[in-house]
Parts: sequence; structure tokens; C-alpha cells
Amino acid sequence: MPVIGYAPGAYDLFHIGHLNVLRHAAEHCDHLIAGVVADEVLEQTKGRLPVIPLAERMEIVGALRFVDQVHAEVVPDKVETWRQVGGFDVIFKGDDWRGTEKGDRLEADFAAVGVRVHYFPYTMHTSSTILRRALDAIDAPEPVGRVARALTS
Repeated sequence: MPVIGYAPGAYDLFHIGHLNVLRHAAEHCDHLIAGVVADEVLEQTKGRLPVIPLAERMEIVGALRFVDQVHAEVVPDKVETWRQVGGFDVIFKGDDWRGTEKGDRLEADFAAVGVRVHYFPYTMHTSSTILRRALDAIDAPEPVGRVARALTS
């Protein structure tokens, strides 16, 4: 029986960390669904809208050869998303979730429906937050110093 995997994310300002998670996820399942979190869900859960709109983020992620399917995540509840896509066997997350309250809750919620949580190493040197800070710093006075500080903070 094929293993269906699910890799959720905002995938905003697509970078190497996103690529790593999706590539590694594809190596651990037979069919990979990439869940791209909708703009309004990001605003609700993270308090900000993405830079790149949902349709474009879905197109970028869907263009990767190792992503078999793309799903727009329109609800913040991952188990509800599991129901919407017709189920999956494993969900992939960055290990920055491991041992946290939200990670423990994710594991418990998915254990109840028979889904395994698989963690991958978080790419520490880059993130959408770091990229967003760098872009903000470029627009600020004294950009060179501010960009350097944004990238190291």
C-alpha cells in the first residue's frame, strides 16, 4: 500500500529550507501532497499576510518534480485538512516543532487518527522571517548596516 505524505507550509518567499523539507518529505513517502496555507489562515495564525499570494505559492510548489499534489489549506486545523484531502499516512514538519506545545498537540491529534508525525532538521540559516527582515532593512535608512543586523539577529 503506498504511503501518502503531507508537507504543510506557508511557502512564502520560497527558499532552500522549503526546498529541503519538500525534497526530504518526498524521500519518505510514495505520494507527496504539499499543503500551502491560505493567505487568510496565515493572517489568522501568524498575524500577517504572505508576500506572495496563495495562487502563486501553489504554482511554485506544484512545479517541483517531487511534489505530486498541491492542496490549499483553508482551515487552521490540520486534522480537518487531513479529512479534506482524503487522508494521509504521515505529516512532515520542521524539528523546530518537536517538543513544543504545538508539536505535542499535533502529535496527539494525529495519533488519534493513525497519522505519524515525521520531523526534519530546520534550516537555521534561512527562513521567510529572516528574508522579510532583510527586505525591510533594505528599505530603511542606512541599508547596509541594517541588512547585516537583520541577517544576524
